[in-house]
Amino acid sequence: MWHAPGSSCVDLGRPSFSSPRKGLDHGYGPAVEKKDGIALIRAAVDRGITFFDTAQMYGPFTNEELVGQALAPVRDQVVIATKFGFGFDGDRATGLNSKPDHIRATVEDSLRRLDVDSIDLLYQHRVDPEVPIEDVAGTVADLVAAGKVKYFGLSEAGVDVIRRAHAVQPVTALQSEYSLWWREPEDQILPTLIELGIGFVPFSPLGKGFLTGTIDTKTSFDSSDLRGSLPRFTEQARAANAVLVELLSEIAARKGATNAQIALAWLLARHPSIVPIPGTTKIHRLLENAAAADIELGPDDMAEITAAAGKVEIEGERYPEQMQRWINR
Repeated sequence: MWHAPGSSCVDLGRPSFSSPRKGLDHGYGPAVEKKDGIALIRAAVDRGITFFDTAQMYGPFTNEELVGQALAPVRDQVVIATKFGFGFDGDRATGLNSKPDHIRATVEDSLRRLDVDSIDLLYQHRVDPEVPIEDVAGTVADLVAAGKVKYFGLSEAGVDVIRRAHAVQPVTALQSEYSLWWREPEDQILPTLIELGIGFVPFSPLGKGFLTGTIDTKTSFDSSDLRGSLPRFTEQARAANAVLVELLSEIAARKGATNAQIALAWLLARHPSIVPIPGTTKIHRLLENAAAADIELGPDDMAEITAAAGKVEIEGERYPEQMQRWINR
């Protein structure tokens, strides 16, 4: 649990994790059957997971509908986060759009799809360079005042944007990529969040699956799997980056845990404000991920893992150039 200055606290269920997010129907291969997705989300709730992450962009739209339907019977027991920030032509994304009128209109759509009266945590999915962040934060402030949104978040935002937004409407959480193989947030982002009392929600805490040890140079990706287009997942990069997986495997073996559990436990131990959101489409992986909360990494463990991982030079950019431009630093 954590809270931002000027706002009441919001419980994100730490040490629980989010549901399988966009991976159910967007991003990582073919979509699962709707009934299977609903069953998986409800299984997560049954196991004490309370924080669920989605977005207008996932699908687009179908993931919000799935999450809304799955969580309807337990709405008062969970926290639902979603995101705005893209324009759409039907169900096709057309680029960034955080104009105030568009935010208000698409939030109404999200409320309907999620079948809720209020969105617990509303993120700007990506910073829109065409719209001042003060206008975005002000629009969300109006939605908070109207009771349609409870808390405001940002995603992949840089320090300047975080501070400017926070001055208008308290930012409760930042969602950005952070894991043992992407530690850039440690330089400026994480210290700023700690200073301002903003929570950090790392997406891809398992390196889009790579840190689990289930992906190697022989792995092939479905045409609908975005990893097939990412520089970090070329065959050459996978071969070079395998040294980090081997490191995790050694530590996991000593701890009687899996690679995924060590990677998640490392994040949880970094700071109390960190709430990682691994995704999955399989119940046994859901159980594996949730069990990471029970793994204790002491100071010596953390020092060893952090230092060893820091010596590994990761090959490949996170995204292709056309996607990289959506990240504000």
